[in-house]
Amino acid sequence: MTFTEQANRIFCQVIEDYHLTDNVDTSIHNPYSRDSIEHSLYLKCWIDTVQWHYEDLIRDPHIDPTEALALKRRIDHSNQDRTDLVEEIDTYFRKLYSDVTPLPDARLNTESPAWAVDRLSILALKIYHMQEQVDRDDASKDHRQRCQLKLSVLLEQQKDLSLAIDQLLDDYAAGRKVMKVYRQMKMYNDPSTNPVLYKK
Repeated sequence: MTFTEQANRIFCQVIEDYHLTDNVDTSIHNPYSRDSIEHSLYLKCWIDTVQWHYEDLIRDPHIDPTEALALKRRIDHSNQDRTDLVEEIDTYFRKLYSDVTPLPDARLNTESPAWAVDRLSILALKIYHMQEQVDRDDASKDHRQRCQLKLSVLLEQQKDLSLAIDQLLDDYAAGRKVMKVYRQMKMYNDPSTNPVLYKK
């Protein structure tokens, strides 16, 4: 099984697990060993899935402003958790390929493997929810057909991205690409770098 076959299987498992309750306050029950990459992948997609539904909720035009602010704070916290976890997954890859000596002509990649995995997790959510639209009994035939076309594109995108990630990992293993990770260093969450916070 390739890395992305494993990841996509876990992402589908997460999304199904979440939708057993379809509630953003549902507790996570990660079935994988805490120190495993599977645990990190499950947690990554769980965060993405909960945040997907946060984003749905905050777009309610009738939401109470106080509730909206509290929800925005939860989204901010979720975004930070998501970033931290991506960096944790990149640390896993960096350790995995730490003994590989890059070839003299080895190249850099435009993004780290974990940020590509982040996109793969989001794609799994898009596919799940687009399939929901295709299957809606209360929607028009035209709506379902448009969503079916979009679903086809998403599935092709998932296939292509999965292949690209597996090829990237092969390149790291063979020394054809250099594994290099940059931290996000988000400034707005840091009281020492966000002027709204440090000028208080």
